[in-house]
Amino acid sequence: MNPLKRHEKIMEALLQRQEVTVSDLSELLEVTGKTVREDLAKLESMGLLVRVHGGAMLAQNDQYGILNSRGVIEKHHPEKTEIAERALAYIRPGDIVALDGGSTTLEMARRMDNLSLTVVTNDLFIIAELTKKEQVRLVVPGGARVRNMLVGDDTATFISGLNIHKAFISTTALHPEFGLSIYTGDLVPLKKAMISASQQVYGVVDHHKFGQFALRTFAKCSELDCIISDHRLDEETAALYSQSGVKVDYQS
Repeated sequence: MNPLKRHEKIMEALLQRQEVTVSDLSELLEVTGKTVREDLAKLESMGLLVRVHGGAMLAQNDQYGILNSRGVIEKHHPEKTEIAERALAYIRPGDIVALDGGSTTLEMARRMDNLSLTVVTNDLFIIAELTKKEQVRLVVPGGARVRNMLVGDDTATFISGLNIHKAFISTTALHPEFGLSIYTGDLVPLKKAMISASQQVYGVVDHHKFGQFALRTFAKCSELDCIISDHRLDEETAALYSQSGVKVDYQS
């Protein structure tokens, strides 16, 4: 198994368990403890995890893909609420909207008016919220459960065949050079399909994710029409992304 694949497997284990041991990873990856410790050191240098005695834990366990029923309730930061409200202002009755999985898009679903809309999503928490709104038509491509998402071999193909007006995309990190990235590759085809099938693409990104990068890039910044963030994003950082022709919406 090459190093990149091992790193991805380590992050997948952390996404599921929040904390892992060297011995568990050694068994999972079928490599020596020395190799595991070298991999953990590399991932720590990238800011993806923190090494602890005998293992490692996630550096930021509230990032995209780490949602559980308790965490979803407790981790509604003011920034996410602000971004959700700002993003909802772009939606009009009759729109076909794709909501990527994540805590900010979940907040959008919670605050969304009961309008005549079509919403495409694979996020189980978003689905649960929108089933309460009878005027919203839900389209769920389906698949097997991967954390809070439904993903299957045919999911991306199904989404690629749709005509979507606006997609709201989550990301673990946003970087001028490395674009939008996440911890593992399991959701990359789904995100790419949402972006390619949409006329307009909005990245919903907390200010602290700017300038960061994770293992797997799924889109360039130039593939976004607009980045929606919160008022704590500074002007100098916003300008880096505006220079590539992407609108940055972050000021009240």
